Amino acid sequence: MAAQTTLDLNSDMGESYGAWKMGDDEAVLGYVSSANIACGFHGGDPSTLRKTVAAAIKQGVALGAHPGFQDLAGFGRRNMHISPQEAYDITVYQVGAVAGVARSQGGALHHVKAHGAFYNMAAKDARLARAIAQAVHDIDSSLIFYGLAGSAMIQEAQALGLRVANEVFGDRSYQPDGSLTPRAQPDAMITDVNKSVEQILRMVQEQVVVATDGTRVPVQPDTLCIHGDQPNAVVFAQGIRKALEDAGITVRTV
Repeated sequence: MAAQTTLDLNSDMGESYGAWKMGDDEAVLGYVSSANIACGFHGGDPSTLRKTVAAAIKQGVALGAHPGFQDLAGFGRRNMHISPQEAYDITVYQVGAVAGVARSQGGALHHVKAHGAFYNMAAKDARLARAIAQAVHDIDSSLIFYGLAGSAMIQEAQALGLRVANEVFGDRSYQPDGSLTPRAQPDAMITDVNKSVEQILRMVQEQVVVATDGTRVPVQPDTLCIHGDQPNAVVFAQGIRKALEDAGITVRTV
């Protein structure tokens, strides 16, 4: 297998709203190549959306819409059981908002990545994944669909002819089936930068991730997520970017 020489770094951003501030988007933008921008359902508001889009454009970072469940109180991380039609509708609504703001700021939407529980449920539920992918396809079939590597999201998006980016995580642990460990479990988050870098380099150089039980799970790392809302997001972004470059991996969007 040929060595991988490039990797997209993406980060979830624009999740502040009103008086509530999440993360340090301006700082993280200096280290990533793609931004997934909240659409107002799980986080974000119109002013934050505009400011985040403008900042990403200024730094040459690709613009992505980050649709989630309409759940500000739970930050979009609580499971909500909705129909495929509802999933389609909320995706169109949210992606359309970011696309419009991007155009108003002289930019264009590059990709779509679902958020939180919306993402994790769709990773396993083909009907939900299909609804989200269909919404993206119907808005603009040239948009890139970001989804958990090897999941139902990737399969359904590919079936519709969408270009996909298999996503991996450096700050999350994995289960033997390739899913992310639920955040409610104590070992879900990787908080040590060195351990995160070790996992990332293994994924890039060997195309595997070691699950919590020691299972080596195959992955295709097209894009790596750095969570912008975690307390050490800037430290993680800086350390990961340096480690990749030291290993000869070029950071660039897909």
